[in-house]
Amino acid sequence: SSDLEKLYNPGKIVLHYNRTERMCKEKLWKQGNRPNCICVSYDKGEKIQKRGKRQMGGFFGVASRKDCTLELFYGVDYHSHLGTRRGGMATYGANGFSRAIHNIENSPFRTKFERDVEEMEGNLGIGCISDYEPQPLLIQSHLGSFAITTVGKINNMDQLLKEVYGNGRTHFQEMSTGQINATELAASLICSEKTIPEGIRHLQDVVDGSMTLLLLTKDGIYAARDKKGRTPLVIGKKEGAYCASFENFAYLNLGYTDYHELGPGEIDFITPESVEMLVPPQEEMKICSFLWVYYGYPTASYEGINVEEMRYHCGAMLAKRDAGSNVHPDLIAGVPDSGIAHAIGYANESKVPFARPFIKYTPTWPRSFMPTNQEQRNLIARMKLIPVQALIDQKKLLLIDDSIVRGTQLRETTEFLYQSGAKEVHVRPACPPLLYGCKFLNFSRSKSELDLITRRIILEKEGENAEKVLEEYADPTSDRYESMCQEICRRQNFTSLRYHRLDDLVESIGLPKCKMCTYCFDGKE
Repeated sequence: SSDLEKLYNPGKIVLHYNRTERMCKEKLWKQGNRPNCICVSYDKGEKIQKRGKRQMGGFFGVASRKDCTLELFYGVDYHSHLGTRRGGMATYGANGFSRAIHNIENSPFRTKFERDVEEMEGNLGIGCISDYEPQPLLIQSHLGSFAITTVGKINNMDQLLKEVYGNGRTHFQEMSTGQINATELAASLICSEKTIPEGIRHLQDVVDGSMTLLLLTKDGIYAARDKKGRTPLVIGKKEGAYCASFENFAYLNLGYTDYHELGPGEIDFITPESVEMLVPPQEEMKICSFLWVYYGYPTASYEGINVEEMRYHCGAMLAKRDAGSNVHPDLIAGVPDSGIAHAIGYANESKVPFARPFIKYTPTWPRSFMPTNQEQRNLIARMKLIPVQALIDQKKLLLIDDSIVRGTQLRETTEFLYQSGAKEVHVRPACPPLLYGCKFLNFSRSKSELDLITRRIILEKEGENAEKVLEEYADPTSDRYESMCQEICRRQNFTSLRYHRLDDLVESIGLPKCKMCTYCFDGKE
C-alpha cells in the first residue's frame, strides 16, 4: 500500500508505545526524519504526539504600588484568543506567593477565575493563557522563590532533559500525558546559573525553538523576549504601575499607555517604579508572519504594524492579482473571524461589495480548533455558521480565509454554500500554501506535516522524491506549484483558487523579509 494508506489506516501500521520511555517505535513504516510526526496506535487508533511540544498562548504581568489582582485578571483575559485549554494567575504580596490554575476548555477565563480574583492579593503578578501545560509554576530554588510563565516551543527537550539529569540528581513532575512540563524544564535551566538574568540567557541559548517569558520574584518581574523575537513582548505604563504583555492592546482599557517594545533577546526588570534593561536587544529578528495573518487580534500591533490594517493591505493585494482575470464575483466574503478583514481589503480594492453570506453564532460555540478530536472540530465549525440565504442563492461568491491547513472545514463550507444556492465559490487564502509544520511556535495548528493538504498532494505526486522538490512547490511561478493548486482546487470543489504570494505577504506586512519568519511557507529559517 502507499505511504498515505500506511499513515492513515491503523490496520496497515504497527506501532508500540512504551509509556516508561515515552517513545513511539514504528515497526513497519518510517517516513524519514519527522520530529513533529503524529503516530497512530495500532490497537485503538489513538493519536500520540511525539516530543516537540505544541505550545501557544499569551501572558500578562503587572507591577503596581497598589493591589494588581483585578488588572492582572482583565489583562490575562484579553489574551483568550491565543489559547483555549488552561489559564493561570500568580501574585506576590504581603502574604507571599499565591497561584490559581484552571481548565478553560469549556468555560471562558473570566468565569473560571472570578472567585480567585476575590481571594488573591498582591502588588506584583503574572498570568497566562496556555494551550498546553499548566502554568504559571511556583519554583523554590537557590535563586529564591519565583513564578514563571512561558510562550514558545522546545524541540530539543529530550536532549536538554538528558543533560539536566546528567548534571546531578533531579526530578520533574510528570503530566497526565506522560510528558514533562516544558515551563518546569525552563525553570530548571534558569536555576542552573548563578543569577536569574544569567539563567534566562542560558535558557534561550540552549533551547532549539523559541522562548519568551515572564518571571515573577518578590522584588519585581523579569520580562524576556525570545532570542530571535519570534513572539512579541511589550511594556505599558501609567501612574504608579508598569505592565508587561504579549498583546499591546491588552492594557489600553486599564489606563496604560505604550512605553517600550522589547527587542529580540532583550531582558528587562520591572518594578512599580521603573523598568531596567538588563540585556540589550540584538539586531537579528525573525518575528512570526502568521501573527498578522491569523493569530493576532485585530486591535494588536507588532513592530508598530497593526493587524487589522495589514489584513486590509493583504486583501487589496489579492484583488490586484485578480484584476483583469475572468473571475467576476457578485460579493466578497470572509470566513469569520480572521478572514473578514482580508475580505474588506479585497472589496475596497476591487469595488465589489463586501457581504456576510453566513454569520458566526458566537454566544455558545467555542473556537473550532479547541477539541482534540478533529471530527468534533469539524462539527463545531459547521454548527457555528448560519447561512443568509438571500446573500447566497444564485450568487457568485469570492471567499477569503486566513489559510488552508487540512482543507476539511473550508471544503465543507464550500459545499454548504453550494447547497444554499451559490453559483460559484472562488477561494483566496490570505497566505501562501502551508508546506512546513512550524518548528518554532506551531502556529500552523497542524500536528504533522502530512496533516497539511499540500504535503499530502505532494507526496502522492512525487513519492520518495517529495522532500527534494519542496522548494519548487513553494515557487508561485513553477509548474509544480500550479499543479498543486489545481489539484487542491479540484479536491475542494472550488470554482477557482489563488493563494496569496509570499512576496505580496511580505509587502502587506511592511517589514523586510529578513526580519520575519516565513518557515511554514518556504522552509527557510
